[in-house]
Amino acid sequence: MRALDSYHPIVIFTYFCSVILFSMFFMHPIFLAISLLSSIIYLGVLKGFHKTKKTILLSIPIFLLIAISNPIFSHKGVTPLFYVNYNPITLESIIYGLSMASMIITVIYWFSCYNEIMTSDKFISLFGQVSPNIALIISMTLNTIPRMKSQIKLISNSQKTLGMYVTSGSIMKRAKSSIRILSILITWALENAIDTADSMKSRGYGLKGRSSYSIFKFRKNDLILLSYIIFLVIISLYGEFFDYISFSYYPYITDINSSSFAILLYFSYLLLMTLPVAIEFKEEIKWRSSISKI
Repeated sequence: MRALDSYHPIVIFTYFCSVILFSMFFMHPIFLAISLLSSIIYLGVLKGFHKTKKTILLSIPIFLLIAISNPIFSHKGVTPLFYVNYNPITLESIIYGLSMASMIITVIYWFSCYNEIMTSDKFISLFGQVSPNIALIISMTLNTIPRMKSQIKLISNSQKTLGMYVTSGSIMKRAKSSIRILSILITWALENAIDTADSMKSRGYGLKGRSSYSIFKFRKNDLILLSYIIFLVIISLYGEFFDYISFSYYPYITDINSSSFAILLYFSYLLLMTLPVAIEFKEEIKWRSSISKI
């Protein structure tokens, strides 16, 4: 299910820019928790919860490394818990380390969701008219790693049929197999670059006056969703600028605002972060309803 994929690229790009930037700069614990859980749920919807579980397990070491590093190197705070080499390990530095680790992991998850939805053709359609060369370079760069991952998996599987394994056998045999796979991958990358350059040249890329065609049309549904996103973004920014959701970790941990307006801000932020999941759920209901009528 990828219902968000059917909207105009400018709507998708605006949404992901908003949630990624908010996840990076809003260090409020409730906002962090909402953003983290929303990114995990949406990543599970896009990739499947089995693959998402593997992604979470792989990100746990990164989370622990960041969370442990902060109290070791930062000794700010007024609540020392214990001392290591006469340096205090404070409660504030531990909480801030956990928050910082959550923020970084959340941003990684949102970027994973972005890569699933914002394809290269959408990115070029969005920025191709403004700066075609930069848009093409960024698009090709973002697309390189996924393509190489799939290609190296294909090469590795084909080499296994020849008895060349990178996970079993002696060290020399595994090294030889790895070098062979790497050599094939580099050859494929170079040939693919030449084919891409020839294809672009034959299509007149870079010629003066060359026009471009986009399959994406801005419709009424796009305007409604974009307006809704901007409305929720403005509410969150209003709460941040006027300190309704301000939160500090140093020198002491401040209290969480529980006023009625703050709760409204938390709810609006929840609506923003869970928007794509709500769209997916809505489309699933419509699909099941249409099937039942057949």
